[in-house]
Amino acid sequence: MNLYEQRSSNIRKTWALVLGFLVVAIAVGYVISWYYNNPSILYIAVIMAVGTNFYAYWASDKLVLSMNRARPALREEFFDFYTVTENLAITAGLPKPKLYVIDDSAPNAFATGRDENHAVVCATTGLLSMMTRAELEGVISHELSHIKNRDMLLMTIAVVLAGLIAILADLFMRMSFFGGGNRNNREGGSPVFMILGVVGIILAPIAAQLIQLAISRRREFLADASGALLTRYPEGLASALAKIGSYGAPMRSANTATAHLFIGDPFGKKAGGAAGWIEKMFATHPPVQERIAALLNKQA
Repeated sequence: MNLYEQRSSNIRKTWALVLGFLVVAIAVGYVISWYYNNPSILYIAVIMAVGTNFYAYWASDKLVLSMNRARPALREEFFDFYTVTENLAITAGLPKPKLYVIDDSAPNAFATGRDENHAVVCATTGLLSMMTRAELEGVISHELSHIKNRDMLLMTIAVVLAGLIAILADLFMRMSFFGGGNRNNREGGSPVFMILGVVGIILAPIAAQLIQLAISRRREFLADASGALLTRYPEGLASALAKIGSYGAPMRSANTATAHLFIGDPFGKKAGGAAGWIEKMFATHPPVQERIAALLNKQA
């Protein structure tokens, strides 16, 4: 499969995951509304989830930069960072994003911002000092692809849906504990349906988290492919990923809330070799070797 085919496949798989997310959210809302015979519960949960995440999306750049202790990158201090970003932004047809750096020896980078005109690309000082120009072009092209692909918007939708499912499940459990529920539905409904509904709602937040992580991993594959098409040199990004993946120490500001934004796992290289299938399911990033293999069109 070439890079063009990978890009199209990643887009299809991402939207299939989003559709699955919507199905889970609608199913949870339906079961709870039926059980309590009270549609207002669903409406309140939707307003809470959308309101909270709308603010996070609107102020995403400021929130993420603050959490990671980033500072503006001065052109005189980080000349290559500026020139590479300017050149690639022109090639991609994007406004040049604001540039920030994090004083950290761990090589990493991320992009954020609600749209192309309010975008930010941030890199660690470790990445900027470690990469060759071709590798830096690969990293920046990956981040610009996140901006062009509107990944921040898509991930916000995923967070909204995951938050909605978590809120609904929590409300259901609390109200059930205190004896809530509609008597007619409890006594007249099918016991099997009720049991399956309760079990499903308990497991729904876990399913939502897994779908959210799967979307994040799929967007990394898509940004890799799109970035390689932008530079026409996939070997540069593959080499950069190898360096990022081999670095053992975590970032000093690493946290789970922003981990999915980075090009590499900010918690560092995991001990013990290849990841097991359970670890892959709960990871924010695909394994580096799989990403390199996809870029170089090789078997992982």
